[in-house]
Amino acid sequence: MQWHDLAFLHWPVSADRLRQFIPAGLELQTFDGWAWLGVVPFYMRGVRARCLPPVPGISAFAELNLRTYVVAGDKPGVWFLSLDAASRLAVRGARLTFYLPYFDARMNVTRDADAIDYSSTRSEQPRCEFRARYRPVGEVFHAVPGSIEHWLTERYCLYSADPRGRIYRGEIHHCPWPLQAAECRIEANTLASQWSIELSANPPLVHFSRRIDAVAWYRVRV
Repeated sequence: MQWHDLAFLHWPVSADRLRQFIPAGLELQTFDGWAWLGVVPFYMRGVRARCLPPVPGISAFAELNLRTYVVAGDKPGVWFLSLDAASRLAVRGARLTFYLPYFDARMNVTRDADAIDYSSTRSEQPRCEFRARYRPVGEVFHAVPGSIEHWLTERYCLYSADPRGRIYRGEIHHCPWPLQAAECRIEANTLASQWSIELSANPPLVHFSRRIDAVAWYRVRV
């Protein structure tokens, strides 16, 4: 798969505030004493199973996720609180195969020179929306190990839980993120309202990546 025009928008959040949403078997991670909540809008292309051609309806679509960061054993990864996508087939496939909290959404992504206009309105409960314009403002760089940028982005697995609370890991591989400093104007963001978390009060830490190619593996039990 290919991930295009990503924004990494991150807010520091009290670990005690987020820990209640993390299932047993996973440990919430912190950086400099804070847990971090991320909103990541982007566009996917070329999604397909290995050795098979792309399937219309699930090979190209916009996606938006709300995430935080966890570890199981010595393997740090991503825990998704929600994922919105503009493909009904992809939403149902990810729910079934990866136990991920995907939702249907009406989404629009347009590029204006180097800026991205992104909008998403969830079309099922719990309702939420996101509208923003973002663009890179710096040179491409690779995050230095130990930095906040590296800690937030260089994660090569996701975690999920089935209805019985069993934890699964999905491995992901790609080259190091080609990051850029970025700016973002957020017009609406209620993604965290379901958890009674308000993200609009303070500006986020913002990074941008134009494209990365990635491969993923099927989930395995942790």
